[in-house]
Amino acid sequence: MAYFPFFAELSEKRGLIVGGGVVALRKVQKLLPYGPRLTVVAPELGAEIRAIGGLDLRERPFAPEDLALSDFVIAATDDHTLNHQIAERCKAQKIPVNVVDCKEDCSFLFPALVKRGELSVGISTSGAGPTAAIYLKEQIEALLPERFEEILACLEKTREIVKEQITGENARKRLLRELFYDCMRDGRPLADEELEEKLRTAQEETC
Repeated sequence: MAYFPFFAELSEKRGLIVGGGVVALRKVQKLLPYGPRLTVVAPELGAEIRAIGGLDLRERPFAPEDLALSDFVIAATDDHTLNHQIAERCKAQKIPVNVVDCKEDCSFLFPALVKRGELSVGISTSGAGPTAAIYLKEQIEALLPERFEEILACLEKTREIVKEQITGENARKRLLRELFYDCMRDGRPLADEELEEKLRTAQEETC
């Protein structure tokens, strides 16, 4: 059965990552833009993990007490037995857990992720075809203009202006759709004068 793609608020959530190598590093890098408070536990921590600010680093073996107060856990060691034991403890304590390379031990999966500003696209094949997920991620990234993050920020600001100045739900939806396609066509956010002209035209049409 496929996994349902929840989008969860991670800001200030407490995440525990067990492992200090390349796989753990990739998990840290994916998570940090979403604002969690991350603790990394491993007998040896890689230099790249050490170089990341804001992490709670514990250079020692995992202990069951590390799970205390964790909102989610990632078992990313190269010891499959240890990863499985961590998963069992998490499930007993109702803590969401992800175990690298072992879908059966996971209660949530990491998707192939596309992030541009406020846009997050998660792609999962429920473990059936990781290569397919990566391929689709690359295709989506290729579709997005380089300035897509700026476009989204512009559209967010523009949405409030349109709600204030344009009456009628259908007229607002039509204008917002037009503004989005204009931005995508040009690969950039709207200039202020362009938005003003679009608003004037829309207001005249609704009069």
